[in-house]
Amino acid sequence: MNFQGQVVWITGASAGMGEALAQAFAQQGARLVLSARNEAALRRVQAACAPAEALVLPLDLAAPETFAAAVAEVQARFGHVDILVNNGGISQRSLALETRLEVDRRLMEVDYFGPVALSKAVLPGMLARRAGRIVVVSSLVGKFGTPYRSAYAAAKHALHGFFDSLRAELYASGVGVTILCPGFIRTGVSVNALTGDGQALGEMDEATANGMAPAEFARQALRAIAQGRDEATIGGRETWGVLLKRLTPGLFARVLRRARVR
Repeated sequence: MNFQGQVVWITGASAGMGEALAQAFAQQGARLVLSARNEAALRRVQAACAPAEALVLPLDLAAPETFAAAVAEVQARFGHVDILVNNGGISQRSLALETRLEVDRRLMEVDYFGPVALSKAVLPGMLARRAGRIVVVSSLVGKFGTPYRSAYAAAKHALHGFFDSLRAELYASGVGVTILCPGFIRTGVSVNALTGDGQALGEMDEATANGMAPAEFARQALRAIAQGRDEATIGGRETWGVLLKRLTPGLFARVLRRARVR
C-alpha cells in the first residue's frame, strides 16, 4: 500500500472506524481532511495523526447546503481530493414499528443522502483530473436486513444501489468506487445509535463489544482501497451471512430470526 502524499478526506473521523482510518492513512503518509460535527474530537484525532498534515473541517452530513463551501476549502488547502471516504453516519437500535417516521428520515438523511451529496460535490474535481476514488463505508446490513436495524439497513441498501450504479457510470473515467461492508467493529456505534424516539441508546451492546478492533478494520480497509476493489466485507463470522443468504436463503432467514444482533 502506498498512499504517500495523497489527499484523503474522511467523514465521521472523530471516533471509531473513522479515527482508525485516519491513523492508518497517516501512517502511510497521506494528507488528511478530517470531518465530523465534533470539532474538539477532530482536534484530538489530528494530534494523534501527527506528523501527518491534517485539515480539521467540521461537517454535518445532514446539511448538504454547506458542502460546496467545504469542498472549496479543501481545494484551497490541498488543490484536490484523491480519496473521499464516506464513513460518517448513525446506527439504529429499535424495532420498525416502534420507530418514529422522523427517525427513519433522519437515518436516511445522514446515512444515505449525506454521502451521496458529498460525493457529488467532490466528483467534478476528480473527473477533471481523471483520477480519484470514492469509498463508501456501508455495512453487512447493506447486504441483508436484521432486527432492530430497519431504517439503518434501508439506508445502507440504498448506498449499494446508488454507488454500484455510479461505479458503472464512471467506468473508464479514471475514478473508482469501493464499498466496504464491515460487520461488528468494536466502536461506540451502538452507544450513539438512535432508538425509536430518536434518543441515543447510550450503551454498548454485546455484539459490538465483541467485534473486530478498529485498527484491524482499518488495515483491511486500506488494503481493499489500495487494490481498487469494488467491494469488501470486513469482520468476523458474521460476514458468512452474505454467502449463506446467497446460497441458502431459507436457512439464512431462520438463522437471522435467532441471531443476537444487540
